[in-house]
Parts: sequence; structure tokens; C-alpha cells
Amino acid sequence: MPGRLTIDRPPMAPPPDTHQPVIVSYLTLRRVVGVLGVSLPVVLALWGFSLLGGFRILPSISDYYALRTRDVFVGTLFTIAWFLFTYRGYDRRDDVAGNWACLFAIGTALFPNTGTRFERAAHFASASLLFLVLAYFSLFLFTKTSGTPTRMKRARNQVYRVCGVLMLACIGLIGVYKLGLDESSVQHLKPVFWLESLALWAFGVSWFVKGDTILTDK
Repeated sequence: MPGRLTIDRPPMAPPPDTHQPVIVSYLTLRRVVGVLGVSLPVVLALWGFSLLGGFRILPSISDYYALRTRDVFVGTLFTIAWFLFTYRGYDRRDDVAGNWACLFAIGTALFPNTGTRFERAAHFASASLLFLVLAYFSLFLFTKTSGTPTRMKRARNQVYRVCGVLMLACIGLIGVYKLGLDESSVQHLKPVFWLESLALWAFGVSWFVKGDTILTDK
């Protein structure tokens, strides 16, 4: 498809002097996506402190859409969506998963959680499905290998699996909280914000590792 990046398994490897810079650039994009995922909750919280006039955290990351922090929220999601749309892995499953993740990231960014009933439903559905697809990346796509995995590959797979399980656990706990504990005594602890942050950090770490930043093969 025009405009797509295909790096992992090219049909014919170009000369090293042209192929290597492309690989380095693609790995750098993976690292950038990882950094964006890890930094988003931190940037929103810190900017929120200055706007709210104190060390106050909003109930969820989505609530920062109501402040000027929406610029970071929407911009980061669109950047991640663009990369996931261009992402190509080993086979078509990577391509399809990237397309769906792109769609859900855009849906999360475009529909505020404080709008109409339809907008709220679209926002929460998009955010939940986005994390499910990102967990699928970590659990089933990043762990693939074309041969006998090296020691570092096995270590990376452990990181991917932990990150994927964390994302699924956070989604499940948010659902439990919303269904039965929304007005409970733990509300002041902002559990949704911290669970969403943990899920984003798990997403960011998995892509950071996928960018050959740590646990790399020699």
C-alpha cells in the first residue's frame, strides 16, 4: 500500500549503505512512540497542576480534555495513530492490528468524555479497544520469532508479556470500578487515572523495547 513502511522482512535487501539508515529510522520511531506513551500521563498531570493552581489530579486522563491540556492529549494520540497506520511487521496481522489501533486512537482523541451520550460512549469504547489492540501487539505480535529465539529475545518476550498482561488487567480493573465502585471510598485516590497511566506506561515500555533500546542482541 502506498505510503506504508515495510522494514522487518523486505523481499530483497538493498545495499547496506542504504538499508541501515532506514532500519535505524524505523527503530527510532518505535522508541519515540514508547516515549510518548510513557510521558503522556506525566505531561498532562504537570501541566494540569499549573492550570488548576495546585497538586490536583483529575479523575482520569480523559478528563484533561476539558483543559488546555487537550492539545497534548489529542496531539499525542494523533501522532501514535499515524505511526500505527504506517506500521508494518512480519505479516498481515501486524498491518491489520495497526490499522485498527489507528482508528481507535483517533476515536479516543476526537470524541470527548464530557460531550453527548454518543460521544462519551464512542470515547470509552475507542479507548478500551485501543488498549486491547495494544495488548495484542505485546502478547502475540512482538513475541513472534522466525527461528530459535536468542537469550535476549526470550528476555524481551518476557517484557512484552508483562506489559500486555498489565494493560489487560488495567482495563479490567477500570471496568470493575466503573460498574460498582465509582462512588466508593477509593474515589479520592483517582484509581482510573493511575490505572490508565499504568496501561500507558506498559504500552510505552513494550514499544521502547521493540525499538531495540534495551535487551538487544549483539
